[in-house]
Amino acid sequence: MKYMLLFYANASQAPHYTAEEGRAARQGWFDLLADMKAAGVYLSNHGLTPVTDATTVRVQNGETVATPGPFAETDEQLGGYFLLDCKNLDEAIGWAAKIPYAKSGSIEIRPVITYAER
Repeated sequence: MKYMLLFYANASQAPHYTAEEGRAARQGWFDLLADMKAAGVYLSNHGLTPVTDATTVRVQNGETVATPGPFAETDEQLGGYFLLDCKNLDEAIGWAAKIPYAKSGSIEIRPVITYAER
């Protein structure tokens, strides 16, 4: 089963690292990625730029309207995701607990639906 692990955090509460702390934090992410690959669950991952860089698209009365910025005001912002192929939800929860964002934000786990062409 494929699961998307979406990580959210409050950007105003982002930690301010020294250079050494930043290297250690990045290494934690690299170690997690290596563990996921070694376990055979890793499919892909990406981080996202801040929500201030977002563009929201709506179609109103047949017209496409693109508006700079996020759709809704919220403290927590989506920062990125991992796409994993896990045996079950319990395994996905175990990986989610290892994502650094889980300590200061939250990880949302959602099963992925695959749409097949007809």
